[in-house]
Amino acid sequence: MAGSRSLARAHSKGYAAAAALLALGLLLALTGCGRAAASATGGRPTVVIGAKQFTEQWIIGEMYKQALTKAGYDVELKSNIGSTEIIDGALTSGQIDLYPEYTGVILQSLARDKSIPHSAHETFEKAKKYQETRGLTMLPPTPFQNKNAVAVKPAFAEKYGLKTIGDLNKAGHVRFAEYPDNIAGAFGYGEMVKKYGLKDTKVRSLNIGLQYKALDHGDVEAADVFTTDPQLARGNYTILKDDRSFYGFQNVAPVVHKKVLKEQGPEFAKTLNSINALLTEKAVQDLNRAVDTVRLTPSEVAEKFLKANHLL
Repeated sequence: MAGSRSLARAHSKGYAAAAALLALGLLLALTGCGRAAASATGGRPTVVIGAKQFTEQWIIGEMYKQALTKAGYDVELKSNIGSTEIIDGALTSGQIDLYPEYTGVILQSLARDKSIPHSAHETFEKAKKYQETRGLTMLPPTPFQNKNAVAVKPAFAEKYGLKTIGDLNKAGHVRFAEYPDNIAGAFGYGEMVKKYGLKDTKVRSLNIGLQYKALDHGDVEAADVFTTDPQLARGNYTILKDDRSFYGFQNVAPVVHKKVLKEQGPEFAKTLNSINALLTEKAVQDLNRAVDTVRLTPSEVAEKFLKANHLL
């Protein structure tokens, strides 16, 4: 997932029919502004959590807020802050105290590290080391990654024998769907074309979520997607292997001011860690689907997940 990603997946509050609520409950059970003055909650300052502008971040932000509130902390959530550069600025300027970020994004978009680590663990350790030079730190990462990937329709992959991103050269001219904020940048279309030596591709700018319809209708042959997109769970798309590790590793970890962890005490980090440990790729795909397809709110989805896992 690129650091410039700031457009939301399609979302609306919509309806919440009883049947959908029941189905979601079963599903989740299976998948498992400046800092405020000290509050009345144990004399600790209010913690301000930030989240970017897309479904997954809304849900994770809500989980953090609800679980911490239940644990007795005074918490404020600010969603829709924007791209990595914007939300990082909010963090370093003290407008927020923590937010969930993607480990590879920290290295490539913030630290400007041009190397790609060989493992998720190495990526996390390097990202944490960078953040600690700025008075920040990172809590342990989630099991899931949300990274960019290249998707095609299965019939297209079969016709040209496509297995890797570089194999797109076998297909001749390829129209490639990319979201506007990621045409340029460390994980962007331009760098991907260079990395894989793609010789005959043409980019088409489409907002996040629209690339699937474009693939289905034959308007494009390949598209940049995210590995936790709920659309991928249906098996209607083939993900081409990133055998040159262009997109790196993208587990999520809370980035937080060291001072905040000290002020809030050990149970604060323990509460966040208990949530992150449950966030597998399957669980996050299901959570995203509950918002984007079932049309529940991020708050509702977070609450149901936390209750199903005995964290509320």
